[in-house]
Amino acid sequence: MPRSIRLVSNNDFNTAARTSISDDREALLLDAYSHAVTGAADAVSPAVVYIEVRHGQDANGGSGSGFVFTPDGYILTNSHVVHGATRINVTLADGRRVTAEPVGDDPDTDLAVIRIGAPGLSAALLGDSQAIRVGQLAIAIGNPYGFQYTVTAGVVSALGRSLRTNSGRLVDNVIQTDAALNPGNSGGPLVNSRGDVIGVNTAIILPAQGICFAIAINTAKLVAGHLIKDGKISRGYIGIAGHNVVLPRRMVRFYRFAKDSAVRIAGVEANSPAQQAGIHEGDVMVEFDGTAIAGIDDLQRVLTAEKIGAKIPITLIRGTEKVSLEITPAEAPRRQ
Repeated sequence: MPRSIRLVSNNDFNTAARTSISDDREALLLDAYSHAVTGAADAVSPAVVYIEVRHGQDANGGSGSGFVFTPDGYILTNSHVVHGATRINVTLADGRRVTAEPVGDDPDTDLAVIRIGAPGLSAALLGDSQAIRVGQLAIAIGNPYGFQYTVTAGVVSALGRSLRTNSGRLVDNVIQTDAALNPGNSGGPLVNSRGDVIGVNTAIILPAQGICFAIAINTAKLVAGHLIKDGKISRGYIGIAGHNVVLPRRMVRFYRFAKDSAVRIAGVEANSPAQQAGIHEGDVMVEFDGTAIAGIDDLQRVLTAEKIGAKIPITLIRGTEKVSLEITPAEAPRRQ
């Protein structure tokens, strides 16, 4: 029998060529992605540590992650990992297990610094969180559920988020990522494709998937510097309890307030700066040092260390009258 011959058209050749080129491009992209992740992980993994803590006589304790950021043994982690610990053990990437000493922690930003004494430490490079962009590669390294040096990858999902820490304070400029985090990842580094640390992994939202947060490394640098120098972060304190309220539109228009909400004073602590300034329960604070106060979080933001001991002008509404006072914030008492 004669053999059948299939004629191949130019279209068939073109389709096959396009498919081959597409496959090659996809393979190249995947290779580039893999190289970026493995390169970043190789660069920073030697600095990542596994942290185990004990509280009093509690034999179970807890665990988390951290990373060495100076050659002389300073380690960044989360406050909630080490706060109140009576013993802190650190396991290095090379298997060495050493005891760490607390340097300082700040529950208001969920950051802490501990220190170990060990030779030949690898330190992670700290990047610039101001330079990151939504959509760029984000790689998380940590010890979820005790599985040491686990690497997950995703992208920066959003910037400029705010996150409320365990202390109740709002942290600004938090990085949102979909790089998978699990319990035990807390305190580990979030890095870019070059292996530079851009954040300190801190929280996940349960039961949501793909919504995880990291404290921006620029915030961590500032906090770590204060903790190493002073062992604490100083913040202003005025001694009030309050809640957010919406101001009547007529009042906003009459007084030309910048915001249509403020803080109603629900309580004033005895012998506090607020009591000494003449603030009363029921007053509504609308301005602090010339800044409009739309709510409790605004007030927390402006009560910085620079305000401690300074006479600060404030504006209140008492009844329907606008009242101007001066208050001298004190240093906030440390949380135990």
